[in-house]
Amino acid sequence: MEILASRVLFRPSDYQRSLSFYRDDLGLALAREYGGGTVFYAGQSLIELAGHGAPPAGSPPFPGALWLQVRDLYATQAELQSRGVAIAREARREPWGLHEMHVDDPDGVTLIFVEVPDDHPLRRDTRG
Repeated sequence: MEILASRVLFRPSDYQRSLSFYRDDLGLALAREYGGGTVFYAGQSLIELAGHGAPPAGSPPFPGALWLQVRDLYATQAELQSRGVAIAREARREPWGLHEMHVDDPDGVTLIFVEVPDDHPLRRDTRG
């Protein structure tokens, strides 16, 4: 199988509320708009908010979280707070060495903002 592209697709319960959150509160760059939704850049991926087709009634919440790497987590936290975004869990260094902060979107999807420190194994060249 050859995968040519991918994106995360959300069907928010309130499209306008989620559009405002991702566009205005988080400040994500717009990739494109189309008649039925909006697509945002998210690093090497895309986040699409579908304005068509609501989530099925009684459907469980998003079964996971969205991991978003940033250059400076503490500056990102300050920026989001200045925009009035509620921080669900303040930025801190985790036992596994990453710095993480949690924000919940309007439908309860957890966005994990991550800073990878220079000395973390994710930054090492493992090719030997």
